[in-house]
Amino acid sequence: MSDAASRPVPKPDVFVPTEPFWQGARDGKLMLQYCRDAGRFQHYPRPVSIYTGGRNLEWREVSGLGQIYACTVLRVPGPGLAGRVPLSLVTVELDEGVRILANIIETPLEDVRIGRRVVLAWDRLDGGVAYPAFRIV
Repeated sequence: MSDAASRPVPKPDVFVPTEPFWQGARDGKLMLQYCRDAGRFQHYPRPVSIYTGGRNLEWREVSGLGQIYACTVLRVPGPGLAGRVPLSLVTVELDEGVRILANIIETPLEDVRIGRRVVLAWDRLDGGVAYPAFRIV
């Protein structure tokens, strides 16, 4: 876990209702939008389907399993990003077919590389707000 003192909580989007995402996070579930017409997930949340342009969307829980599609290391000189420098940043391709940008936690930097399997883990922001992160399987 990181030092949450300087990790602000994201503000809800006024154009896309994201409350199901945040409620899922509170419950320890990763919730993503699902287009019922196309039968596919999409991420990041949008008011319409990226596949059909329709509004036949719902929120569904995903497995939280995937693999690293891309990765980098963030190094900040000085006192550091919430006390956590360096920080592993990855794009994870979830088994459900969508990509999500996240941190890798509880994993040495040298173990983070493209193609590695990951599992959902939860990081904490200000006030203990859960935010999706991943760790190597």
